[in-house]
Amino acid sequence: MNSRMTVFYRVRAKAGEIEERARGIAVEQSVEMPVEAIRDKAILAEVVGEVRRIEDRGEGWFDVEIALAAKTVGDDAGQLLNMLYGNSSIHEDVVLSDFRLPDDLLAKFEGPRQGLEGLRRRAGAKRRALTCTALKPQGSSPETLGEIAFEFARGGVDFVKDDHSLAEQAYSPFAERVRACAKAVRRAASLTGSATQYVPNLSGHFGQMQRQMEIVRAEGISVVMVAPAIAGFSTVQGLSRAHPDIAFLGHPTMTGGGRISPVAMARLFRLIGADAFIFTNYGGRFGISRETCGAMASAARDPWGGKLISAPTPAGGMTPERVPELLNFYGPDTMLLVGGALLKAAPGRLAEETASFARAVADHDYGARA
Repeated sequence: MNSRMTVFYRVRAKAGEIEERARGIAVEQSVEMPVEAIRDKAILAEVVGEVRRIEDRGEGWFDVEIALAAKTVGDDAGQLLNMLYGNSSIHEDVVLSDFRLPDDLLAKFEGPRQGLEGLRRRAGAKRRALTCTALKPQGSSPETLGEIAFEFARGGVDFVKDDHSLAEQAYSPFAERVRACAKAVRRAASLTGSATQYVPNLSGHFGQMQRQMEIVRAEGISVVMVAPAIAGFSTVQGLSRAHPDIAFLGHPTMTGGGRISPVAMARLFRLIGADAFIFTNYGGRFGISRETCGAMASAARDPWGGKLISAPTPAGGMTPERVPELLNFYGPDTMLLVGGALLKAAPGRLAEETASFARAVADHDYGARA
């Protein structure tokens, strides 16, 4: 059976050159050599990429649909990305817009192991949206971050995650930071009964992350964060496969170059096992559109080969005041991440501001949802 992926690219070219450009991409992303030099009929029939559609989008841009052989991927996320975009990513006028996988290939990728519902179970939530915040600023000691984590947890937020810039730094070593923050969150839970979860950020190479996971397990932590574009898609896939009982939050750092569309990135995160997909929200400090945010949320939640939902997690310049607007837009199957806006609270009021944010999410009335 010649199973094929369908891959969508946006290509800038002159009208008289686009057919040749499209054929060039099809060859580059499949056999990467002159087709006329291939003697094997099976390779010509089953492996060489096939241009299926070209549509003029105006202003020199074209949508190009290409079919590529699924058997070139195996079950590795890095190889999937390589075959989808690999050498073509070197061209500044070729964008990976989206992709569709045949059922036999889709089944090889487990996707989220815990998903939105697993995160809800950890938070003690039922059908409501989830809440998340971030430990900042960079440069803080484990003790300082633990104190902040305690106040966040006292306020009842569901997840307190490391900022993605917190790694293995001399002033805040991973092991010390994790122990301090996990202890602080447990202490808050003993006082308030909250189910707040601390989420450490994994960093470094695969061996380092595996050692970090040993610390995570020793502390009874069941949710971690990782940045796939930094760590590598195969690495995150491997971690998810090795630790299926741990939930993974995928951070979007280094994904915003515009060469892989946000929707394609959301699909990739979900495929490799991200139980929540953090992305920059419209109206924040990153300039992403409302339409794009809605498309990313759909990519994380839509039915897809039996894969669990990866909780859409809008972030970036978020404020508690926007909770009604955002929940009306995204709905309850969402996690809202508010960080810096809470940390601006007056001294001694961080727990109170966090509690106000958590209540606004928990009490939101979706009856007026647009």
